[in-house]
Amino acid sequence: MLPQFDNTEIAFEYRSNSELKRARFLFSSMRSPMLTKIGMKLTQFAISWKLPIKAIIKHTLFDQFCGGETMDEAAATAAVIGKYGVGTILDYGVEGKESEEDFDRAVPEFIKAIKYAAATKNIPFISIKITGFAYFALLEKIHAQETLTTEEQAAWQRVYGRIDKICSAAAEHHIMVLVDAEESWIQQPVDDLTDAMMEKYNKTKVVVYNTFQLYRHDRYEFLETSYRVATSKGYLLGAKLVRGAYMEKERNRAAEKGYTSPIQPDKQATDKDYDAGVAFCLQHLDHIALFVGTHNEASCLIAVKYMQDNNMVATTDKVYFSQLYGMSDNISFNLAHEGYHVAKYLPYGPVKDVLPYLMRRAQENTSVAGQTGRELLLINKEIKRRKL
Repeated sequence: MLPQFDNTEIAFEYRSNSELKRARFLFSSMRSPMLTKIGMKLTQFAISWKLPIKAIIKHTLFDQFCGGETMDEAAATAAVIGKYGVGTILDYGVEGKESEEDFDRAVPEFIKAIKYAAATKNIPFISIKITGFAYFALLEKIHAQETLTTEEQAAWQRVYGRIDKICSAAAEHHIMVLVDAEESWIQQPVDDLTDAMMEKYNKTKVVVYNTFQLYRHDRYEFLETSYRVATSKGYLLGAKLVRGAYMEKERNRAAEKGYTSPIQPDKQATDKDYDAGVAFCLQHLDHIALFVGTHNEASCLIAVKYMQDNNMVATTDKVYFSQLYGMSDNISFNLAHEGYHVAKYLPYGPVKDVLPYLMRRAQENTSVAGQTGRELLLINKEIKRRKL
């Protein structure tokens, strides 16, 4: 029997009445692109002028989409959802750092998260972004295959060393690492570095996962290529499949610079490649561990149906489902209720540092057709059920 994603009692059991009402207010606000745009501009203005709005952000967007400001607060949130069989992906959500000192300081923070996760139930993953450990301009230059200076070559070796330390600690403590995808014009060095980590640490089980953004028209082919490379070199492929981010930025840059956009022509093409990617991974689980990162109910059901039709146990460690914390609880908690492995992306960090992430969540919920309406429909359904 397939999971019922409209069961709101299971979906929101972990949420109090006040938390549901806050979520309803936020998603109602994000239905308006104009209101969201104004809110984002005002927030950025207030932060830049050091106006005292931290408390407002913390008790609205931050509490909805983040686990806390510290690792202890994030672990407390993880413990709450863990009671319902939902795991956690610790995501130290600090972005936009641009110095070697910042990059170096980030490494022990992630190793600390790995050790914390290893000592805590229900935290099987951490998530990293290579741009948290490297200059964007350096990645851009490597992607463009430009010759690096001696200093740049040394900087790239330091990036490799930082990621290697994190992956080594993850392997030692049996925690998995999800490497996020980046913009298309810096993605090649990210792929190369992640492939190197998979080759080193994915010999007998998957520790490191690369991310495949299927809203790019070349990524399904790259998924098949990655599988062939992994099998030829004798390591297992960790494949985190997402539809993707950066769509507007990608299209605008392609138009501005006069090259063909890497983005699929329409949503249908993205859906087709995404579901084909899920099917490909499920058909090759002898050499692949699959991470189904999506808020799309149909894609989740396709994966579940394949597993059921092929007599795969829900608890296989080769398949995980994932959604962002604060969104699509109807998918996460109903899948977990049926015994499938589910993990929520749980960003944490100081409010001002995770603000870029929060802005993306607000923008995404405004731009993704049907997402906010679906969230509101389910929240209102559960509020009504509780009143009755």
